[in-house]
Amino acid sequence: MEQRTPDAEAGARVLVVDDDPTVAEIVTGYLDRAGYVVDRAGDGPGALARAAAHWPDLVVLDLMLPGMDGLEVCRRMRGRGPVPVIMLTARGDEDDRILGLEVGADDYVTKPFSPRELVLRVESVLRRSRPAPAAGSGPLRAAGLAVDPAARRATKRGAELALTVREFDLLAFFLRHPGRAFAREELMREVWGWDFGDLSTVTVHVRRLRGKVEDDPARPRLVQTVWGVGYRFDAAAVSGEE
Repeated sequence: MEQRTPDAEAGARVLVVDDDPTVAEIVTGYLDRAGYVVDRAGDGPGALARAAAHWPDLVVLDLMLPGMDGLEVCRRMRGRGPVPVIMLTARGDEDDRILGLEVGADDYVTKPFSPRELVLRVESVLRRSRPAPAAGSGPLRAAGLAVDPAARRATKRGAELALTVREFDLLAFFLRHPGRAFAREELMREVWGWDFGDLSTVTVHVRRLRGKVEDDPARPRLVQTVWGVGYRFDAAAVSGEE
């Protein structure tokens, strides 16, 4: 299995996994016209086989697949290597969308959806997932954490952290703005790049991030909740323990 990182959004390989041939054909057509190399699969085993043959730069993954559902496909692909995932979910299935985010989906789109919006979200996730020169500074460090934006690498006390695209971006953003409280709307705009969207996405990603950077996620000290506002990264809370 050859894993690769896209050099640019156009020309990146996208794997579309949906058991509805009409949806898959429409999505494939729009992505193809946008310049992507598109592979298709109609079920979970087919998706894993396609990924093993040609590792994708991003997966558009239907949640409700026959047999092996999208959650299991996402888990198994994450076990093989890092890959951004955009989950397709039915409108109103909030619990399922949250489950998708919990297993590591970077974004989701509810059906019925605009194919143009999906293409924009693919572009956004890919743009944020590829290594890029750091803007104005080198690696970020605080409270035993180190984030290298150029290498897309994060560590905690020297141990590598397995972060999704959005988790990495969220942690880097917090480290760039220590001590400042941000509303979920601000985080959605600054980290996700969207002026709209389900704010539970931010809540779930904060919870997942805490599970990876906090010594005790049930009693977070770094990523703190500011009631009535949102969240604040407080490096000073553990600075005396370094």
